[in-house]
Amino acid sequence: MLGTIVNFIAIIVGSVIGIVLKKGIPERYKDTIMQGIGLATFLIGLKMGFKANNELIVILSLVIGGIMGEILKIDYHLDAFGEVLQKKVGSEDGDFVKGFVSSSLIFCIGAMAILGAIESGLLGNHKILFAKSALDFITSIVLSSSLGLGVMFSSIPVFIYQGSITLLASGLKDILIEPVVNYMTATGGMLIVGIGINILGIKKINVANLLPAIFVAVALVFLVLRWFPDYI
Repeated sequence: MLGTIVNFIAIIVGSVIGIVLKKGIPERYKDTIMQGIGLATFLIGLKMGFKANNELIVILSLVIGGIMGEILKIDYHLDAFGEVLQKKVGSEDGDFVKGFVSSSLIFCIGAMAILGAIESGLLGNHKILFAKSALDFITSIVLSSSLGLGVMFSSIPVFIYQGSITLLASGLKDILIEPVVNYMTATGGMLIVGIGINILGIKKINVANLLPAIFVAVALVFLVLRWFPDYI
């Protein structure tokens, strides 16, 4: 739970700073900081990718998972869900509610929250959530400088959401054997590389549509272990 706790605190501290600063931070500083975080996220993903001994399993997982994600339109539905909630918040509800809902969506809906919580629960590795904490820290400063106290309270659903995923993953770690965890980590690492590319603005990658790849990797590893154990 350490990664989620750090994320929780980062949002609160960032919100306090944003409320105090009011006008936020200069755009050039924000851009440079985000570029640094993007590079660090890219590196974290690459290191995770080296967990795989057979790259073909990772490639097949990404291809099959990507097709599944496109069929299910995961990215589209996540965006639509966010838009529906934001429309329900109308201007008459005030900045507090808008800040709470908007920032909750930004912090919770995304591959980094899911992947980070799974990695934290399965392996006790909090690097992804630490990187996410840095991103959310900067974002909370910017949002709270204009939307106020509601942004700070969005730390509560973040804690509940990520904490629940972490606890669920932690309960499964005794069931999942090492090769499965390694290939889940490697495939997830490629998605983290995609997030890094998005942060850097190199190319827009629909990482959410690739999320099924993690679960495809689990199925493929079990199949390969059953029929071709030497290839793991």
